[in-house]
Amino acid sequence: QSALDGGITNIVALRGDPPHGEEEWKASSVDFTCALDLVKFIRAEFGQENFGIAVAGYPEGHPNAISQIDDPSTLTDSEKARSSCFDGITYTCKDEDYKKEMAYLKEKIDAGGDLIITQMFFDVDVFLQFVDDCRAFGITCPIVPGLMCINAYGGFTKMTKFCKTRVPEFLSTKLQSIKDDPTAIKEYGMEFGAQVCQKLVDSGKVEALHFYTLNLEKVVYGILDKLYGSDLLGMTQESDAKSMVAVGSAWARVGDSVKTVQHGNGTVLEVLADGAAKIKIESWEGTREDPTVVVQKGDYEKVF
Repeated sequence: QSALDGGITNIVALRGDPPHGEEEWKASSVDFTCALDLVKFIRAEFGQENFGIAVAGYPEGHPNAISQIDDPSTLTDSEKARSSCFDGITYTCKDEDYKKEMAYLKEKIDAGGDLIITQMFFDVDVFLQFVDDCRAFGITCPIVPGLMCINAYGGFTKMTKFCKTRVPEFLSTKLQSIKDDPTAIKEYGMEFGAQVCQKLVDSGKVEALHFYTLNLEKVVYGILDKLYGSDLLGMTQESDAKSMVAVGSAWARVGDSVKTVQHGNGTVLEVLADGAAKIKIESWEGTREDPTVVVQKGDYEKVF
């Protein structure tokens, strides 16, 4: 109701991630145990006209449905096509689990979802196969590809490993070769991102693109410049991805409000190379000559 009163008419209905520091997601209410419950609630309480509802889709399978594979030679062609490999270990969503994912996705759409926004991916063929699979399963709504821009090598490797995202070998090799050059990473992020977008548009299977910007506009602007000949990149003031750090499944950057384990709430002034942050503590202002402290990564979390 607060969203509607505030003029918000589009909602992305997600279950959400576990709280920072916890690996297992637990429902806070017996009435809302999954995204499907939220979709049903919105439609039951507010009808069909007040809200547009987007739901999440997972071209490679939801992370909770992705399994470690001891013998990759046993994979089917479809399992192999959406598989990933980290530290020499192969992961994939097995065919039987993928079908369950499809059935659940269709439930969300049948319950009132208007469109699908996908989890990030870096292999376009995996996304296009996902679209075909959705259509074969009777899911006819628009499917919007979710695109994670490559801003920094560290952030890319952390996020892809966390989500067990498939990374094409050529992409992994290229990024490995320039990992110590932040500028080169961004430039290639723009080049690769533009190629992905063009292939998606050319496929005729998408009507829109959704960028996960992480509040960093530089690479997004660069991608759009390459696609459309605009000059957005020249307008950006964003410095680079050194100003941000992964905090659980979220990100904190300079200027964000955070909660520390020992000192209460504060504002990030600087993010250090090891993920620690220089933070100005709210309760120390006016009482200490220096109201700042360096807090190690893992000892602070972003406040939303």
